[in-house]
Amino acid sequence: MCQFAVKIPDAVLYDTHMTESQSEQLAKKIIAMHYYLHFHVSLGYCAQIADLSEEDFIKYLSENRISIFQFEDNKEFLEEMNNA
Repeated sequence: MCQFAVKIPDAVLYDTHMTESQSEQLAKKIIAMHYYLHFHVSLGYCAQIADLSEEDFIKYLSENRISIFQFEDNKEFLEEMNNA
């Protein structure tokens, strides 16, 4: 597994009232969201990157207005709705 470090000035943590742990968790979630959106990495892998369960990662995506459902057009969406 790949690891890397990000240097965040103490002043930023102070100004944002975040702990190192909170900043680390935020970075993991943002990186996972980016992989999901731009590289189509699976929900499972992205949840691992974010250090969340798949359910919690889906909730995080939803909080950021990102749907896990992708449709080519309205017709495909309507077909799926009719099959539900």
